[in-house]
Amino acid sequence: MKDLNTVSLVGRLTRDAELRYTNNGMPICNFSIANNYSKKQGDQWAEETSFFDIVLFGRQGEAVSNYLKKGKQVAVQGELRQDRWQQEDGQRRSKVQIIASHLQLLGGRSEGAGGQYDSGGFEPRQDTAPQSPPDFEDDVPF
Repeated sequence: MKDLNTVSLVGRLTRDAELRYTNNGMPICNFSIANNYSKKQGDQWAEETSFFDIVLFGRQGEAVSNYLKKGKQVAVQGELRQDRWQQEDGQRRSKVQIIASHLQLLGGRSEGAGGQYDSGGFEPRQDTAPQSPPDFEDDVPF
């Protein structure tokens, strides 16, 4: 049996996306999202925020990078990857990133062009109604 590594998040971009290219010309789109949730602390509910670094490879990242602006809400599906390296002083470091396989821009055109990215590419939506996150087969307990 294979191990399972999948993640789905909806959040808002904490900064504009950064598009860069590898030496052989492959586009890499990097951005971060903030995901808010409520957590019970004693008798009170408190708002918490988690931050996630996202990487979107290939021409799809290149196509959507101009739409990924700070504050834009997105739905991301992908897998977790741990990047490990050693600093010049010998200290070992690591960072977990989400390697996106699916990205959906949420919100109407007033927030920017709405659309959806998948392995097939970027396709702008024709309507201006707010978009909802992708449907998932399993029930989520929250």
